[in-house]
Amino acid sequence: MTSGERFSVIYHVTGNEKEAYAKAQDICVEQTIEYPYELLAPGFIKNEVVGRIDSFAPLKSNQGYRVVISYAIELAANELTQLLNVVFGNISIKPGILVDQLILPDSLLKVFKGPRFGREGLRQVLGVFDRPLLFAAIKPMGLTSVQLADIVYRCAVGGIDIIKDDHGLSNQTFAPFEERVTLCSEAVHKANRETGRNSIYVPNITAPANEILSRSQFAKQAGVGGLLASPALIGLDTMRWLSDEDSLALPIISHPAFQGSYITSSAYGFGFSHYALYGQISRLAGADAVIYPNFGGRFSFSIDECRAIVRGTEETMGHLKSIFPSPGGGMTIERIPELLDVYGKDVAFLMGGGLFKQGPDLVKNCRYFLDLVEKV
Repeated sequence: MTSGERFSVIYHVTGNEKEAYAKAQDICVEQTIEYPYELLAPGFIKNEVVGRIDSFAPLKSNQGYRVVISYAIELAANELTQLLNVVFGNISIKPGILVDQLILPDSLLKVFKGPRFGREGLRQVLGVFDRPLLFAAIKPMGLTSVQLADIVYRCAVGGIDIIKDDHGLSNQTFAPFEERVTLCSEAVHKANRETGRNSIYVPNITAPANEILSRSQFAKQAGVGGLLASPALIGLDTMRWLSDEDSLALPIISHPAFQGSYITSSAYGFGFSHYALYGQISRLAGADAVIYPNFGGRFSFSIDECRAIVRGTEETMGHLKSIFPSPGGGMTIERIPELLDVYGKDVAFLMGGGLFKQGPDLVKNCRYFLDLVEKV
């Protein structure tokens, strides 16, 4: 028997009423028993294991239907991997189905620790309480470890709060992981001694599975301030594991590399909503900040999609902490006043190439970035 408690998923499904309802019925079976429904005998499996359609109504856009399907919480087996499997396992291979929102009861949410630091904890680490966080990526790929460490130092001296590896930096010969992490960590600590700030360096630990923990442990010993992970490459549950690992106890920043196929089809009615993936699921997987492409940059996210991400990072999910939305992807310093109107102060603005375009003096560029945020 099950406890009777259930979690729900709001799906958007395409098609006319008959087609959409057939898809909803298929979801109930495909995501649970994956067995011919007509062969089930009356009783436990049919009544409690198979998914249940709780709501079926046209979308406001009149382009499909909004379907709420509930599942027994026991089907998730107290595992993030299995929860996501029930939410969108086999049906992710079928067209015309979008995961819009998860509705999880406290009895299921309590299984997950969620973000270790969240917004308030990360502010405590950085000592920044009354303005947006400033976030920079060290570029370009091809520089040596010494050159990258110099960029870290200059960013920290200029007032950047979080300086991360570009997500393409791994263990290349021109900037090997251990050498780069050692030098960059030393650089940020040197800058902090000079400025009195608490800037942190965050290395990329997206790596082969058998090296993720050892790289993370090395980074911790080297004195880094957080870890950058691409959960679509290493796995969402691997990121959760890193967040939960007490021997590390470091902020985790999620990078969207390889998540494009999860999200860019949402406009066509399948995949994940921006709210669910970058907001809810990132929090379940332990991220303290989530990077995503900002509207108006070199990617295709709209202002409404970015606002949906912000809601997903902060709306109540039991005990799970709110996390920092971190828009990036073609950001420029000139847009900061406009972006502050959209995001307010609880945001981490990620600047990459835009910091370098401002002028040849990187320290001056960073200070201008800081001054602009503080003034606005």
